[in-house]
Amino acid sequence: MIRRRWPRSLQGQVLLAVALALLFAQAIGAALLYRAQDAQREAALLHTAAFRIYAAQMPGEPRRFGRGEHGREHGRERGPDDDLLRDSRGLQMEATTLSPVRHGEARLSDYEGDLRRMLANQGLDLAEVAVLRRPVNEDSIAMRRLERRMLIDGARRVQPREVLVAAARPAGSAQWTVTRILVPRLGTRPIMGLIAQTLLTYAVLVGAIAFILRRITRPIKALTTRMDAFAQSRDTAGQLEPQGPDDVRHLIDAHNALENRVAALLDEKDVMLGAIGHDLKTPLAALRVRIESVSDETERAKMAATIEDITRSLDDILSLARVGRPSDPRENVELSALVAQVCEEFEDMGEPVTFAEAERIAAPLRVTWLRRALRNLIGNALRYGKAARVSMVRENGFVAITVDDDGPGIPDADLERMLEPFTRGDPSRNSATGGAGLGLTLARAIADQHGGSLHLANRRDAAGRAAGLTATLRLPLN
Repeated sequence: MIRRRWPRSLQGQVLLAVALALLFAQAIGAALLYRAQDAQREAALLHTAAFRIYAAQMPGEPRRFGRGEHGREHGRERGPDDDLLRDSRGLQMEATTLSPVRHGEARLSDYEGDLRRMLANQGLDLAEVAVLRRPVNEDSIAMRRLERRMLIDGARRVQPREVLVAAARPAGSAQWTVTRILVPRLGTRPIMGLIAQTLLTYAVLVGAIAFILRRITRPIKALTTRMDAFAQSRDTAGQLEPQGPDDVRHLIDAHNALENRVAALLDEKDVMLGAIGHDLKTPLAALRVRIESVSDETERAKMAATIEDITRSLDDILSLARVGRPSDPRENVELSALVAQVCEEFEDMGEPVTFAEAERIAAPLRVTWLRRALRNLIGNALRYGKAARVSMVRENGFVAITVDDDGPGIPDADLERMLEPFTRGDPSRNSATGGAGLGLTLARAIADQHGGSLHLANRRDAAGRAAGLTATLRLPLN
């Protein structure tokens, strides 16, 4: 599933990788920013608590206490509670002989140690310090304070959910001085700023990288298309002009030089093979004439068969060399009629070849080469299987032409090897069957030339015995 969703193009993969890397880096930055903001808030809360307790413990500091939640007096100093972290006025303090820690509440030991050190540095000798957090709705004093704030502010800002309770008991005294600080929620403004920064950075990076990648991938895509075209036609016309960055330009130059070299080698090969074919066929024709003077008919027949075998092998070799660079264009052919014509050629010679009824299928093909492939497959079936049954069906954008015989088949381990040049079957039958072992190779090369394939498979009867060989020639319809 992941591979299916991953972009296949170079540009898509690079842009996605940049996006993921940036997202990961900004996620780390957001986490660090959140932790720094949280640490800053906690430090501010603790310093505020220390300041209030210190102010309450200073000699001569006026303090008014009313009745608190423990039955003690509590009160508040004058002034609105505008911002608890910035203004210490209007804060409720509580004086009580009861411990501010309720049963089951967890104390913040780290905060207690920091608070003790802060107050000790100011000269306060404390017997005990307590710091804890509790939900606002579980503290009646904090709830009344929050309700008054909501009356003033309404829903203009997010209300806190927790209250920090800090208390200190001086040495030699049984009375606790308790302060409560509403814990503000962390603001989203820095995070939103980071998100906006991420989007802006991503837009700039994506724009720059997309521009660079486009300069790289567009000529590479054009070069790939050109390579596919050259592989089909072997024609140097239409070579690309160098474009893009210098590295890509050098790649296109190198490819154009390679195309020219390959085309030159193919031209040299064609000229050489044409000369070889001409130089060999001329003495073979002379030999065919001279053997007519041999009086012994048996010897004359053997010599004629040998010359014919050499000529046929020479034709196969020259055809195999030329099949990768065909000169004849494709033409739209009605396949069932073409296959029927090839089968009729063998039937006219008295060979046991049958062609099953097939639907009319048209495809762009090179007729001469396809005839050669069909003749080789049918001839191979007749040579080793004594009969050939030809059929044709349409299969998912392809047409499959099947040739079945009734021979002994080919060992499964040798099926692929039989498609290689100059590979023969059972050596004991070579003298009877003749040939150079190029028929199947040439048929496969012709299938490749059309963008198709050739596949060999053994057939088995119900008892598992060999029942013949099936050669399937698959050709694309488009």
